Amino acid sequence: MPVLTRLIPSPVVVDIRPGALNDLAGVLADQRICSSTGKLAIAISGGSGAVLRDRLMPSLPGAEWFEVGGGTLDDAIKLADAMKKGRYDAVVGLGGGKIIDCAKFAAARVGLPLVAVATNLSHDGLCSPVATLDNDAGRGSYGVPNPIAVVIDLDVIREAPVRFVRSGIGDALSNISAIADWELAARERGEDIDGLAAAMARQAGEAVLRHPGGVGDDAFLQVLAEGLVLTGIAMSVSGDSRPASGACHEINHAFDLLFPKRAASHGEQCGLGAAFAMHLRGAREESAYMASVLRRHGLPVLPEEIGFTVDEFVEVVEFAPQTRPGRYTILEHLDLSTDQIRDAYADYAKAIGS
Repeated sequence: MPVLTRLIPSPVVVDIRPGALNDLAGVLADQRICSSTGKLAIAISGGSGAVLRDRLMPSLPGAEWFEVGGGTLDDAIKLADAMKKGRYDAVVGLGGGKIIDCAKFAAARVGLPLVAVATNLSHDGLCSPVATLDNDAGRGSYGVPNPIAVVIDLDVIREAPVRFVRSGIGDALSNISAIADWELAARERGEDIDGLAAAMARQAGEAVLRHPGGVGDDAFLQVLAEGLVLTGIAMSVSGDSRPASGACHEINHAFDLLFPKRAASHGEQCGLGAAFAMHLRGAREESAYMASVLRRHGLPVLPEEIGFTVDEFVEVVEFAPQTRPGRYTILEHLDLSTDQIRDAYADYAKAIGS
């Protein structure tokens, strides 16, 4: 009897622990990743990346280093064009989300494998098949291959500003709301659910939600890092962002589009959006518990906590479905009027103890 399985697109190496960066040269020499020649193109930022370059250069003598100006499509194209002038075995993205997304796009453009070395845990994109880059129209998502390896040194993560960890927490917790939206779309629209992708993303979110530790604990950071990596793999398994993106991310995108100069971090907005979306779908206890966990980690649960009025938040929620045409979430399902959104928000604020 034949055994039918599927191949899961995932990194061949995932190294998450304190001191992982000390063994980066060994990971890069792994024959499954590149070769022992050390011919690497390493993309870094001009800030923290430059500090790490000084630390890593002695162990990577054959590498060429490229400073990336920002997180735009133009930056990624310039990086790819610069890499075309050399001959490399692999691309390394060393930094935060913007640097890794630029490196993802550039590596795909020049046809090289990517190794993602994250210096913060701000969102789940470090291991996803998507590069999110600013462009002339605002912000775009570009399909790219998964990283062939992911390295996360928890010592480096602890040195980053704590707001990055908090952002990652909000993004991870939003998986729970996103999966609820996916299940809603299946019930109401007959949308197919990839059970494996849903299980991975849900458990990643639940692990972070239920963990008793805090942003300074290695045990908690390990679970958060693993959750963000698993979420990226879940998106690869499903072939789109459905396991991690529902009403929570529509609300986040609406903040970014309506108030681009005032928007908070991705994870802060997603966490707030997830708690509110859970309330909208009638999961009041789950919403209140999620809000309590967000608060415990120092994340916002009310719009005024990130500088927005109630009226502005109502505008954001009303606009949110336009950010992802064709995606069905609790927002599209309820199709609330302006006054209904305002009333729902007042109930939510009261329920979580504003």
